[in-house]
Amino acid sequence: MGRQVAILHGWNDSSGSFRKLERFLGSNGFDVANIWLGDWVSTDDDVRIEDVARRMQAVIRELQARGELADSFDLIGHSTAALVMRDWVVRYHPDGQGCPAKRMLMLAPANFGSRLATLGNSFLGRATKGAKNWFQTGREMLNALELGSTYQRDLATRDLLDPDGVDDGPYGPDRIWPFVITGSRGYSNPTRRLLNEDGSDGTVRVPAANLNSSGITVDYSENTEVPTLRPWHSRTGGATVPFAVLPDRDHTQIKFPEDETGAIPEISARLGERILEALGCDSPGQYAAIAESWRAGSEETAALAADSDRRRGLFRRRAPRIQELHRYLQVITRVRDEQGRPVDDYFVEFFSPNARSDAALLRFQTDVLDHVHVNKLDPSVRCFYVDRDDLMHRFYRENTGDRQLAASIVAADPGRNTHYFDQQIERGRGHLLLHCDREPERAALGAQRLHRNATHFIDIVIPRKADDRVFKLRR
Repeated sequence: MGRQVAILHGWNDSSGSFRKLERFLGSNGFDVANIWLGDWVSTDDDVRIEDVARRMQAVIRELQARGELADSFDLIGHSTAALVMRDWVVRYHPDGQGCPAKRMLMLAPANFGSRLATLGNSFLGRATKGAKNWFQTGREMLNALELGSTYQRDLATRDLLDPDGVDDGPYGPDRIWPFVITGSRGYSNPTRRLLNEDGSDGTVRVPAANLNSSGITVDYSENTEVPTLRPWHSRTGGATVPFAVLPDRDHTQIKFPEDETGAIPEISARLGERILEALGCDSPGQYAAIAESWRAGSEETAALAADSDRRRGLFRRRAPRIQELHRYLQVITRVRDEQGRPVDDYFVEFFSPNARSDAALLRFQTDVLDHVHVNKLDPSVRCFYVDRDDLMHRFYRENTGDRQLAASIVAADPGRNTHYFDQQIERGRGHLLLHCDREPERAALGAQRLHRNATHFIDIVIPRKADDRVFKLRR
């Protein structure tokens, strides 16, 4: 194949780690002379993702002007490189037209952050990862990678979701074709095993990699009992981005399609097959077919959790645990008052409307909700990590009645002169039905879908009221 390919590394990595991928492509018909390996600064504190994207554009133009880089090429990026690629696209090709990269393959991308970003920015992270770089680990880069970061939200609302209108973005059948491949296997190395989290590849959660996200604005400012719901428009033109979850790959192994992973060849070969499928896509119809095929494959990965005999038979060494194969989701909430100011002191409670008891609440906390992260730079943002399989098969099973999930928000008053929601309520509270498992009831109740392996944005607007004594007129 004569088409050129550029490969970009992630945070705290270098182009040298992609020599194996380069050789794999060469052995499958690609001309190695046409493969570019990019290097970029990721661990200096002053460099932002935007800086890398701007410099990337300048380098591409320089190489194309000299006739060294083709007018059309493919992009492959690992981990943080996916954010660099997306930033480059929305900055210079926001409608997807005229972009030299028709195919963008993302390997274990941190599209919606990584739990480890906070660790990298900590004293421990600087003492270990930054020891060879004057104790710098890329503060700006890690701030963008933190769960629920403002950067991720701004980027997503430029290329994936539109909270306010119906504008399309750069991706879709007649525009740029992104592909996402990620693993659900944690690290096997004893030292790195401490970083593992169920439903992740040891560094990036499966739902944080998936570009097929959704969003909604829930506005209580006019009616605290029945909020106004404004679903966000998808910018992909209704297209599903191909997304593959592999059961035998961790965050490092996803870069090496020919490496042994402990799985039988049938499973181990899937990474290489998916990479070649993405780079070989040549029509909108094929793009849609790949999305459906990869979706079915991801469901096969999840099905291994319920089939212990098959799970053990597919792996020569330790088979994945059931929880590693569960399908998770992220819910990212951001709360503002009706004046647009952030609300930091609030609590979100998940419950079944049919069984709102202390026992039911405890079951959700222990069986379904795996982790809650408060963003360090914007405490009005929370990232909830939910085990969707346990929601469906454990929490719903133990609660009688309709299979529904609701949430309430409680916000502490700003002070003695102002309060949220109604003054008669001791602490402001609003309710929202998040999920209903059955379609007729879901439509009638206005509930949203909580998709497996996906990230959901929920922007919440709450009323802010001033007491009578704040302003008076007297004769």
